Amino acid sequence: MSRAPEDFLAVLNTRSQDIFKRLVERYIETGVPVGSRDLSRMLSVGLSPASVRNVMADLEDLGLIAAPHTSAGRAPTQEGLRFFVDAMLEVGAVDERERQTIAKQIEGQSGQGKVEDLLTEASQLLSGLSHGAGVVIAQKSDLVLKHIEFVRLDAQSAMVVLVGQDGSVENRVVTLPPGLTSSALTQASNYLAHLAVGRTLSEARLALQSQRAEQLAELDDLTRKLVEAGLATLSGSGPASPPTVIVRGRANLLNDTMASEELSRVRQLFDELESADGLIELLGDAEKAQGVKIFIGSENKLFALSGSSVILSPYKDANEKVIGVLGVIGPTRLNYARIVPVVDYTAHIISQMMARKK
Repeated sequence: MSRAPEDFLAVLNTRSQDIFKRLVERYIETGVPVGSRDLSRMLSVGLSPASVRNVMADLEDLGLIAAPHTSAGRAPTQEGLRFFVDAMLEVGAVDERERQTIAKQIEGQSGQGKVEDLLTEASQLLSGLSHGAGVVIAQKSDLVLKHIEFVRLDAQSAMVVLVGQDGSVENRVVTLPPGLTSSALTQASNYLAHLAVGRTLSEARLALQSQRAEQLAELDDLTRKLVEAGLATLSGSGPASPPTVIVRGRANLLNDTMASEELSRVRQLFDELESADGLIELLGDAEKAQGVKIFIGSENKLFALSGSSVILSPYKDANEKVIGVLGVIGPTRLNYARIVPVVDYTAHIISQMMARKK
């Protein structure tokens, strides 16, 4: 289990903290382990390489830095990066030019209708700004209906066609009660449309349950059975459905210098993302989070094998309910100070767009 930041702060003096901070910042910038000679040149207070080496030895004993086997320099460990992020990371505001880019590109998609296009644009945007992979995990919401009707396929079955207010279209097949006439099918379509349009499917089911007996009596027995069967069949559109996953910029995590073992781990990460393994857990974490959450390496099982870091922020609907999470996947040496506010601002803009779609 990782130690709390205050545990390290209690044993590190100001000089040790400064050396550690500069080492991590240099490593994040270059990706290269840092040596004592380079660090001594970077410090504002003059310290010899030998003095810096002594401090680095203490940091290594604490498990905050380590020497990769191919280098004489030192790099932060996963625990060291967690300590840096929790205790030393200085996060600024999003650059004004980037704010304009994010708002313009996402708002440009907001009028196109489909929520998935909006989320895809956000994922692509985050990939471009971070040079990592942009990811959006969206909880499938209960569809708000714009149109619904039954279309007969044959004597025994019909297709229920649903058009959502977000432009999405879903089709489901239902079994017809024996002997149902064409006029009864039309009556069922009209009744269901009157009941469901402008509501979510769960709201439509509740509305059906609350209808008075005399109102339901307007329908004959077969038509009523079809209406009830249609709503029951459509219940699979609810929030228990698997999340939608959108990943853009995968190539940013793959490069020619990677060992085959590293390439295999990153590819497995993509496979796990596609299969939705661990995504429900991430959404649950997002619902509890007050803002941006950072996972480093094995802190989340989904990213443990690949050794990646991920910066995530929840986005919400008009009712302030968390409906998904978006962010950036990259190497553990991500530029956290720059990417954290970008992810946070993007989630804020997406939440605004979602609220407008209600």
